[in-house]
Amino acid sequence: MMSPAGRLPLRFSTQTLLLQLGVVLLVVLLSGAVHAWLTFERLGREAENQALTLARTVASDPSVRANVQAISRQAGTPPPAELKTGPLMAVAEGARTRTGALFVVITDETGLRLAHPDADRLGERVSTDPSEALAGREVTTRNSGTLGPSAGAKVPVFAPGTGSGSDSGLGSRTVVGEVSVGYSTESIGQSLARDIVPIVLTAAGSLVAGILASFLLRRRLQRLTLGLEPEEIGALVHDQVAVLEGVDEGVVGISADGRISVFNAAAQRLLGQPDLAGQVWQEAPVPARLKALTLPDAREGEAAELVAGEQVLVASARKALHRREDLGWVVMLRDRTELQHLTRQLDAVGTMSTALRAQRHEFANQLHTIAGFMSIGQHQQARDYLERLAATGPLKFPVDQAELLQDPYLQAFIGAKGVEADERGVSLRIGPETLVRGQVSEPQDVTTVLGNLIDNAVNAAVAGTAAERWVELELLDEPGADGGTLHVVVADSGDGLPDGGDPEAVFAEGFTTAAGGVLQGQVRPAGGQGLGLALARQLARRRGGDVTVLEPGNVGGPGAVFMATLPGTTTARKD
Repeated sequence: MMSPAGRLPLRFSTQTLLLQLGVVLLVVLLSGAVHAWLTFERLGREAENQALTLARTVASDPSVRANVQAISRQAGTPPPAELKTGPLMAVAEGARTRTGALFVVITDETGLRLAHPDADRLGERVSTDPSEALAGREVTTRNSGTLGPSAGAKVPVFAPGTGSGSDSGLGSRTVVGEVSVGYSTESIGQSLARDIVPIVLTAAGSLVAGILASFLLRRRLQRLTLGLEPEEIGALVHDQVAVLEGVDEGVVGISADGRISVFNAAAQRLLGQPDLAGQVWQEAPVPARLKALTLPDAREGEAAELVAGEQVLVASARKALHRREDLGWVVMLRDRTELQHLTRQLDAVGTMSTALRAQRHEFANQLHTIAGFMSIGQHQQARDYLERLAATGPLKFPVDQAELLQDPYLQAFIGAKGVEADERGVSLRIGPETLVRGQVSEPQDVTTVLGNLIDNAVNAAVAGTAAERWVELELLDEPGADGGTLHVVVADSGDGLPDGGDPEAVFAEGFTTAAGGVLQGQVRPAGGQGLGLALARQLARRRGGDVTVLEPGNVGGPGAVFMATLPGTTTARKD
C-alpha cells in the first residue's frame, strides 16, 4: 500500500522508534524545564530570605531607628544634599556594598526615601507600595522598581524603645519608617546559569540513554516479531488457529529453548493430556519415544509408532526454520489405531485364505482318490476311505489335537496359524487342558491378542536353540453374566526372555522377538514391529483383562509362557 506521496509507509518498528524518540525528547525537555523552574524558584526564595535578613538587620540598628524617628518628627523632609551625606545613607550603602544587594532603601513613615543607591531619587516617594511595612508587617516581594526587577523584602522601622528586639515589650509599636532590600533577578539568573549546567548535562545524558534504549528496543522488537508487521502477525494468528484446530492430526511445537509453545486440541486428545503449553518438553508427561524424536542426534522426518493411552500413534518431527533461524521442532501425531486393528484383521483373513487354498488342494486330491476308486469298481475301498474322512474331517490343519477346539472361528484362525507355523518348521499344538464351550463373540479383539501371542511364540521358537521347535496353546472359557471370559496360555520352545531381564520390559514399546529384545531409548521406524505386546496388553486391559508373563523361560527351552485374559469375548453356544 502506497502513501499519498507515492512512498512506502514506514515499518511498524520504525514508527515505534520515532514515537519513542519523540516521547523521550518531550519527557527530557519537560523534565529539564520543570527542574530549571524549580531551581529558579529556589534561588528566588533564597534571595527573598537573604533580603529579609538584611532588612531586619538594618531596621533593628539603633542609629537607624533614632535617625529615622528624628527625621519623621521634623516638619518636612531634609533636602537631598543633606540626606546624601547623612548617616542613613552611609548605613544603607555600607550594607548594600557588603552584601551585593541591588538596593537598600530607607524611608520615613510616609514612604519618602531617606537612603537610596541613586542620590537623585532621595526625598521622592518609593516606586513600590510601602503600606504593608508601614503598617508594621514584614513582607517579601518580587517586583520591578526604578533599579530593575528584584526579589526583596520590606521591614518596618520602629521608634526606639518600641516594636522589635529587646524593646518589643516596651510601650506601643510605633512605625517611623521602613527598610526595603532587594537583590537583582539578573544575579538570580546568573546563579541559575551556573546551576543549570548539571541539569543540561543530566538531560543530555538522559536523552542519549533514551535514544540508545529506543534503538535496542527496536532491534529486539524486530527479532521477536521476525520482522513481521502487526497486520501480518494478526493474519498469522488467525491462520494458526484455523490450521491447528481444524486438522485431525496432533501438532506439538517445541521452541528453540526447549519449551512447548503449541499443543493443539488433537494432540491433547491423542496423548490424553491437558494443554501442556509452557512446560519444558523433556519434562512433559508424554511417551519417551516421542521425546526421542527431537534429540540432537535424531534423524529429521523419521516416523515412529508408539502406544499412548488407547491409541496407536505414528509420530514424526521436523526442524522449524525461518531465514536460517532455528525456531525449534514441530512434532506431528497421526492416529493409526483403527488401521492397526484392520491390519490385524487382514492378516488373519490372509492367513486363513492361504490355509484354505492349501486345504482346497488337499480336498481336491481326496475327491480325485474317491473318483479313482469308483472308476475301477473298488466301491468298498471308496466307502472305507469316506468313513475315514468322516471320522477325521475332510480338511486337516497341521495342528496337534485340533479336535479339542469346538468353536469354528478358533478352528479356522488357529488352523491357519498352524499352517504358517508349519511352513517355518514349528509345530503348533493344542494343550490337553483346552476347553472352550462357548463361541467367540469379539473376533477382532481375540484376533489381535491371540495372533500377537502366537506370532511372538513362533518367532521365539524359530530363534531358539532347542532341537524340536514347537508352540503349545491352551484355551479355556469361563461363563459370565456379561459374556464369557477367554483365558489363553501360550508357551514355546525358544530360549525365553533375555537373561536377568524384567518380564514387564517385554510390554514396552520397541520389544520384538524378531530383534531379540527391547530397544531401549531408540526410535524404530514405523513398520508395526515392537508394538504387538504393548497393544495386546492395552486392548486386554481396556476390556478389564490383562496379558502377563507366567514364566520367563530358559536358554535351550522351554521358553517363555504368556497368559491373556479377555473378558466379554465369548457367548454361550446355541445348539
